[in-house]
Amino acid sequence: MKIPKIKGIIDRRILINYQVDKEVLENYLPKPFKPKLVNGKGIAGICLIRLKEIRPKGLPKQIGISSENGAHRIAVEWIEDGKLKEGVYIPRRDTSSKLNSLAGGTIFPGIHHIAEFTVSESDGNYNVAFISDDKTSLSIVARETNNWNKKSVFENLKCVSDFFENGSIGYSPDKNDFDGLKLKAYNWKVSLLDVKEVKSSFFENQNIFPKGSLKFDNALLMRDIEHEWIGLKKIKTTNTI
Repeated sequence: MKIPKIKGIIDRRILINYQVDKEVLENYLPKPFKPKLVNGKGIAGICLIRLKEIRPKGLPKQIGISSENGAHRIAVEWIEDGKLKEGVYIPRRDTSSKLNSLAGGTIFPGIHHIAEFTVSESDGNYNVAFISDDKTSLSIVARETNNWNKKSVFENLKCVSDFFENGSIGYSPDKNDFDGLKLKAYNWKVSLLDVKEVKSSFFENQNIFPKGSLKFDNALLMRDIEHEWIGLKKIKTTNTI
């Protein structure tokens, strides 16, 4: 069943982005996905997103739900119907919403783990953390900034903004296939964050990411983005496209 169109507001979205050795991602990613490279490096990261007024398109916003959500993402490309596609592979999703978790693969894409989130936001400072039902954990301390990381593999803020806007398709594993979802933002706009501290049990797992294979690159912030989530056809895990 194709996931229906969902409408709502991205109240806050934080994107933490890492440079990753391409060989590590090539070994980790399932077919048909391959790492999308920037100056020879793969890009992976964490999306911390607070959604509100989320409901099937066409229904009133008053019935919409709100939730805190975390997604671990890897920028990928693949061949579909003879054409090169780009987006993100999302090996893991976490949510504060029991509805999101129960509806994973029907209303929302993929498997969602229930997690307890703690959030503190004030005066341009962001402290966000979660711990999930299987003890996967993440925490970030950051503040708004205008300073660009000169060690980034991206040339500037516009380059990284375009990279993620163009890669707005995401696929998540769900049993024997991958659920697809496209983000259609009505007003795409990002700004910079200065990360003081970030911890992720997923990215700190050296069985997946050996020591030295991963390096912080940049962090982005989005606020008050009206949007739609548009369901895409599934990709089968056995697909050889």
